[in-house]
Amino acid sequence: MVPEIVEEEVIGGTMSLTPPLLNLNHVSFVVRSVSRSVKFYEEVLGFVSVKRPSSFKFHGAWLYNYGIGIHLLQCNSLDEVPKKKGIINPKENHISFQCSDIYLLKRKLEGMGIEYVTAVVEESGIEVDQFFFHDPDGYMVEICNCDNLPVIPLSSCPMKFPYMKDPMLSSLYGKGYPKLQFSSCGAEAETVIMETLVTDMMDISF
Repeated sequence: MVPEIVEEEVIGGTMSLTPPLLNLNHVSFVVRSVSRSVKFYEEVLGFVSVKRPSSFKFHGAWLYNYGIGIHLLQCNSLDEVPKKKGIINPKENHISFQCSDIYLLKRKLEGMGIEYVTAVVEESGIEVDQFFFHDPDGYMVEICNCDNLPVIPLSSCPMKFPYMKDPMLSSLYGKGYPKLQFSSCGAEAETVIMETLVTDMMDISF
């Protein structure tokens, strides 16, 4: 039997060490009450309950929206769940969601009686608005417009940027462009810059 030969991807004379990761799939929370947490993530954040594998032998729930899943696991004892804090501290572990209308969501929280704290981050004249609140078990949730800040790598390590999905933009580069995966960090950064430039030009034109 002839042994199988596996070809390694070589970039610039060196083997690529970038893990074959695609995106964040889900986050999991151990909760005191699955039904109470499901109601929170559905009504407050707009998640949708989805089918959970029947092979699980413990109580829980899966929710999905915005390209990410939230998996809730029923605790066996209250010792498994972090003690709920009365003070909202933005410097604690949290999950963050990009938001197109922060003020609209603030008004929704106020109408539901959910307490939150706000913060503003500034970098080179660019401001990012944030606000933080707890879910029923005290897990921190952040809402922000963090996409206002450019993503600038601090090293030469490659990053996987999102592909352009706008059909008008992709037509400028050929039908195969959305499926093309660049290997070099420079090429990917250039792609994002060109996408932003073309989008800005379209906004001016129309």
